[in-house]
Amino acid sequence: MPDVILPIPDDPTSLRWMLFVDGENFTIRAQAVAQARSLALKPGQYWMADTFVWLPDWPATSGFSFTGVSAIGVRRLATRAYYYTSVRGDAPLMDDTKEHLWQLGFTPSVFRRPSGDRKAKGVDIALTKDMLSHAFLGNYDAAVLIAGDGDYVPLVDEVKRLGKLVYVIFFSDPAAGLNNDLRLAADYFLDITATFIERWAKDQSGQASRSQSSA
Repeated sequence: MPDVILPIPDDPTSLRWMLFVDGENFTIRAQAVAQARSLALKPGQYWMADTFVWLPDWPATSGFSFTGVSAIGVRRLATRAYYYTSVRGDAPLMDDTKEHLWQLGFTPSVFRRPSGDRKAKGVDIALTKDMLSHAFLGNYDAAVLIAGDGDYVPLVDEVKRLGKLVYVIFFSDPAAGLNNDLRLAADYFLDITATFIERWAKDQSGQASRSQSSA
């Protein structure tokens, strides 16, 4: 009989957390950072232009394992990870986007974006509703918000008034346009720039190696 490997239990004093990603904001800014760093994003599992982006080979619920996590004391895995974005297209494209995000480990919320608009109003409303309701119900100890928009400052303040911690993760790169009031409103800020670039560069190197091997 093979040995049974049990998962390492979390420290009972560590914090329960949920991840909330403003995918529209994150994607637009990630594209700007990639362009500024001459980093090519490849369409596919981890990126759809102006729609969603994520870090290659990084499950959504473990996505908080960035530099600095040891100082924060959260559990290794999130209770749940939400991703909010929009598409300019038909129902099949919306369904395809939801499938991509679900495969990455997210609970997806995908809205239809009006033609000519860069963002959909439903994204920030849905994120705000979910982050507040989970805080009110006591479903997490810490909310992790991936966004750089100053419009989220009132949300962060309200969640803190409910006795929860709020951590903001975003790019500090000047190309990303991080709102400084949002950074200062958070209990803790983590810069994702280096991790994002490293992950995408590694993914591209791996693809190049596989292509050379098959040639």
